[in-house]
Amino acid sequence: MKRRIAAVGAALALGCAPAVTACGGGTSSTTDSASGKVGVVLPFLTSPFWESYASYVPQQAADQHVDLLRLVNSDADPSKQITDIQNLLARNVKGLVVSPLDSAAIVAGLNAAQRKGVPVVAVDVAPDKGKVAMVVRADNRAFGEKACRQIGDAVKTGKVVQIQGDLASINGRDRSESFSACVKKNYPGIKVLNIPAVWKSDRAAAGLEALYTANPDIKGIYLQSGGVYLAPTLSVLRRHDALVAAGSPRHVVIASNDGIPQELDAIRKGLIDATVSQPADQYAKYGIYYIKRAMAGDTFHPGPTDHHSTIVKLPGGILEDQLSAPLVTKANAGDPSLWGNSIGKS
Repeated sequence: MKRRIAAVGAALALGCAPAVTACGGGTSSTTDSASGKVGVVLPFLTSPFWESYASYVPQQAADQHVDLLRLVNSDADPSKQITDIQNLLARNVKGLVVSPLDSAAIVAGLNAAQRKGVPVVAVDVAPDKGKVAMVVRADNRAFGEKACRQIGDAVKTGKVVQIQGDLASINGRDRSESFSACVKKNYPGIKVLNIPAVWKSDRAAAGLEALYTANPDIKGIYLQSGGVYLAPTLSVLRRHDALVAAGSPRHVVIASNDGIPQELDAIRKGLIDATVSQPADQYAKYGIYYIKRAMAGDTFHPGPTDHHSTIVKLPGGILEDQLSAPLVTKANAGDPSLWGNSIGKS
């Protein structure tokens, strides 16, 4: 897998070719092909989730005959992400696929693209406003709800930690709000302790270390990003001799988000209990799909698609294709259809 990821930045997919099948009920097709280079902007590469997504993008560009420039890494810096977009626009790209770091700040980049008539597809994170052809994403409020149910049903009462993402991102807000609201409504005996870790592993580690030292009776932990937070969480628990497998009365119930191979392995070992598998492979596939269609002049509409998802209209009129993100527990952690069980094996 590491060799594949190392080659991602330099990968190019050349040419134009016949169109990909249009989404049933969600697309109005005007032409069968689109030409021009596409720029892809990544938020960061310090997570196995984003490394995996980055490895899928060139594969999908090649499969769909899209001319892809070298992938750009914004290094978790929203200001750099705007500069990255401006630099790609200066290279006369005809389409952009962007994973926003900050749902408000990204609007400056979207406006710059709109001024040049360059369509944009947002992947994983929706902007607060601005023009995008499509947002390719999963229902992040459902992520928080699923984690709440997994932890709440097992814990019932006591202290539970929520390691939050960046609240400047709609993903961080959606996961935090839905988890907290679900706990408050359904598990009044649970007290939620929040760690605002802004998608940074060092902040997660420091925050959990401090909380666990002061609260050794913590019963559950919700990781809003397994790709960033899994390793430091397991490390802190191991240091406190609290990393014990499910079935033990000392087991700390852990629910996560992402679906990376390391999470699936930890579920099989009983170290964590569940994760939501964000479809890194499908994010890449449909990010490329929609930018190709947008470059060809296609328009999209709310409704069901032919890939078992639904396009919904967000506040402000932005369209979002909400892809499936299944819950993974020990019962299905070995499912070969999960991208986390197949990445790096082909």
